[in-house]
Amino acid sequence: MITRRCFCSFAPRPWLFVGLGNPGDKYKGTRHNVGFEMIDAFAEAQGIEVNTLNCKAIFGKGFVGDAPLLLAKPQTYMNLSGESTGALAAYYKLPLNRVIVFHDDMDLPCGVLRLQDKGGHGSHNGLKSVIYHFRGNREFARLRIGIGKPPGQMDPKAFLLQKFNASARERIDTALQEGVEGLKLLLLKGLTETTRSFNTKQKYKHIRLQTMPT
Repeated sequence: MITRRCFCSFAPRPWLFVGLGNPGDKYKGTRHNVGFEMIDAFAEAQGIEVNTLNCKAIFGKGFVGDAPLLLAKPQTYMNLSGESTGALAAYYKLPLNRVIVFHDDMDLPCGVLRLQDKGGHGSHNGLKSVIYHFRGNREFARLRIGIGKPPGQMDPKAFLLQKFNASARERIDTALQEGVEGLKLLLLKGLTETTRSFNTKQKYKHIRLQTMPT
């Protein structure tokens, strides 16, 4: 739970968790907004309020144990997410190895998660914007949230902006809770150790789910 204390001097440096999505009720519950949902799930589990505006993001801050933490949901729309993410990292003088971006990923089965310490954008426009505003630097972590691939010849853009059906929603809700537990472990054990154990568990889930319909 959040411990109330001064947040004006950081030792150690805070983590910045950024969930990507689109603002507004129109996009709530859509596949492209699972990054927002992960922020909400983590904030609720830890009792951290995310209700102020900072650097074009809905923002909150608190502590998990002794770890200072910043939570953000950029309100710029997905394709400009980097405007907010870059500004927040600069304002709090954070090295990129203290930033984790949560985003939807069509290359993973629905409900499968993957932690990575760095990587490319994988044609994800939100990640493209974040990398651009980090001046091309890709050395920041990501929590990839699998949403599966579009069925048949469905337009990927339409698929991203569609809400989950009941079975997919159930998988995502389970994944959000698994993500919360993984992120709590990360704050305790660090990224490298957590990535190894977390991804091993998710690998077996991947094998189990990859042939199931979304």
